[in-house]
Amino acid sequence: MHSSQFKQQFTAIIEREGDGYVSLCPELDIASQGDTVEEAKQNLTEAIELFFEVADPSEVERRLRTEIFITRLEVAIG
Repeated sequence: MHSSQFKQQFTAIIEREGDGYVSLCPELDIASQGDTVEEAKQNLTEAIELFFEVADPSEVERRLRTEIFITRLEVAIG
């Protein structure tokens, strides 16, 4: 790891789709997939790392959503 690197946390939303799993990072609107939850998570991590390697700062700023709230709702049905 280079000394210039630092860690930042992002949200991963992973859902089953067919025989596999789809993973989404809502902060950057980046998606990936995998055969297992762990693979989908790892592939999303790699996609985000690649994005930061190739994107210029203006694109990062344009895409980055800093306030993402994941919560549960209780809804009356029927």
